[in-house]
Amino acid sequence: MNRFLMVTTMALGLFAAGCSDSGDTRLIGKQTPDVSSGKMTPEILWAFGRIGGVEVSPDGTRILYPVTYYSIKENKSNTELFVMNTDGSGKRQITETAVGEGAAKWMKDGNHIAFLSSESGSRQLWMMKADGSDRRQLTDREGGISEFLFSPDETKLLFVADVKTRETVADLHPDLPEAQAYLSNDLMYKHWDEWVTTAPHPFVADFDGKTISNEKDILEGEPFESPVKPMGGIEQLAWLPDGNFVVYCSRKKTGKDYAVSTNTDIYMYSLLNDTTQNLTEGMMGYDLNPVISPDGQWMAWESMERDGYEADKHRLYVMNLKTGEKRDLSVGFDQNAESLSWAGDSQSVYFVSVWHGVTQLYRADLASGQIAKLTEGRHDYRSVKQAGSTLIAVRGSMSQPHEIYSVDPKTGAATELSFENQHILSGIKMGKVEERWVATTDNKQMLVWVVYPPDFDPSKKYPTLLYCQGGPQSAVSQFWSYRWNLQTFAASGYIIVAPNRRGLPGFGAEWNEQISGDYGGQNMKDYLSAIDALAQEPFVDATRLGAVGASYGGFSVYWLAGHHEKRFKAFIAHAGIFNLEQQYLETEEMWFANWDMGGVYWDRSNATAQKTYATSPHRFVDKWDTPILVIHGEKDYRILASQGMAAFNAAVLRGVPAQLLIYPEENHWIMKPQNGVLWQRTFVSWLDKWLK
Repeated sequence: MNRFLMVTTMALGLFAAGCSDSGDTRLIGKQTPDVSSGKMTPEILWAFGRIGGVEVSPDGTRILYPVTYYSIKENKSNTELFVMNTDGSGKRQITETAVGEGAAKWMKDGNHIAFLSSESGSRQLWMMKADGSDRRQLTDREGGISEFLFSPDETKLLFVADVKTRETVADLHPDLPEAQAYLSNDLMYKHWDEWVTTAPHPFVADFDGKTISNEKDILEGEPFESPVKPMGGIEQLAWLPDGNFVVYCSRKKTGKDYAVSTNTDIYMYSLLNDTTQNLTEGMMGYDLNPVISPDGQWMAWESMERDGYEADKHRLYVMNLKTGEKRDLSVGFDQNAESLSWAGDSQSVYFVSVWHGVTQLYRADLASGQIAKLTEGRHDYRSVKQAGSTLIAVRGSMSQPHEIYSVDPKTGAATELSFENQHILSGIKMGKVEERWVATTDNKQMLVWVVYPPDFDPSKKYPTLLYCQGGPQSAVSQFWSYRWNLQTFAASGYIIVAPNRRGLPGFGAEWNEQISGDYGGQNMKDYLSAIDALAQEPFVDATRLGAVGASYGGFSVYWLAGHHEKRFKAFIAHAGIFNLEQQYLETEEMWFANWDMGGVYWDRSNATAQKTYATSPHRFVDKWDTPILVIHGEKDYRILASQGMAAFNAAVLRGVPAQLLIYPEENHWIMKPQNGVLWQRTFVSWLDKWLK
């Protein structure tokens, strides 16, 4: 869930998510795992260097980028910074510290780099020369800062820091300093994996080249957040070229109003007179990620039309900042437009978009509104920026972690530049990834990815897994995942079947939207169509089938457990919804429940809602007869761990073989290295027990 924010978070937030704290002295750097087996393993998966957000130098000749390394032994990560020329030459690691550096950006002279580091004990702003020398601390702010942007002339600093927005029990009862409790009178008292007592606010301050002074909270006295939690980052804020205005994203609601609405607006704040203007007033859905054209005349952003629908089409909107005129450049383009960036001449916008299971680069012409696809191939591009006459992009696939490429905007030809993980990839063999199209029960064609074991022999029979996607509207594209890594499963001897069932983007709005109000409906038939089609192949052992998935994929597994009619011999559900009525009242972002489920379960006159709740997996436990592994994190506030515990308890009470893996300190995802390896080992061990 929160699909559209995840990509940005993974690209830009790795430093914040797992970096070593300031007390660490052991350096975590590039990993060299044992690849003697020649196949993917959980240990190899965690050894890959993870490339973050790419920054192009002001003159367009160099690239600055972070790489995050994980140590299973130390159970933590560290982020280091690298610089190379835009042709891939001159690659150099410019930091090598135990505390890590992140959020790095070029200064306007191209000779200095600003970055965040916890070297002094909290996350502060630092600066160094582009070769990594002459490090010096610029801020020493209590509580630190989480994001920053210098104004174009570098006389001002825009940064993000948390401010207290709610009274705590310690405020109300100072004589009870040891009391540990949260008191709330409204919704949104918790979000994603934290109890909400603070909100991120954008600040502006003066910068004289050496020190920061005269900071001002743009949202002073307001209980709202910017960037928007839980996934938003610096991509939600921007300077105008004159340095007198800042644009930022905020959903200016609290409590229940916040919980039921996605209406997020883009605001312009004037440093000249301390006034704020809502640039997207009257636009009711998500309006996010503003990017300002180099000439300062235009703002482009991602816009959703409908309030409460977080998986709505990502429209490419532009605004003339002088006249206020708005235009949708993606009218007639039945795809999402994401990760926007301007061309250097301010005449077009580059973006990425998924279509038929792959994510390519596109360009939208400002004058004509025409959209051109620039690249082809079986991969997923994640971001794109112009560097002189070339494009610098990050891409990966089901068979390769993300690397940096240069792309010719005229031909689409791509050249790898970073080769961060070549030393690992050269020692292991990946399984073949095949594209298939399968007929559905309503006579449509569905794209299904099939991933084979690396030493696949068509004369043999293999146990086969149905992969059920989460979201519920997240693309099954050429994604590379550090949890649901299909090549790792395939390396254990399984064929993986990954359908682009109803409800996934990349096949037009009708296909994407069909799932809303139809949980347990056509998308489940699509799953069964996919596995039934592959079960006809001579190399698939139809007596050894499993189904696995997380989030909505976990719901799918629970639902299939009561409806599969003896197809499957093993199930694995991670962070899944077991009881839809329970989920409606337990989740924190209520727009999901209202839009996807159709409304409250107690409204007996709401036919759509009643249809949804009638398909809740817990209603079909009497038909459960297949071994199931249940996994959940106790800090998962999107789908509470009680959902997983209830499913496990039901299976045990039914006499069904079951196993429960609970992570007390993990959220909807598994983020810590040793927990991740344990996840992979437990996952494969369960499958091997019942399918081999």
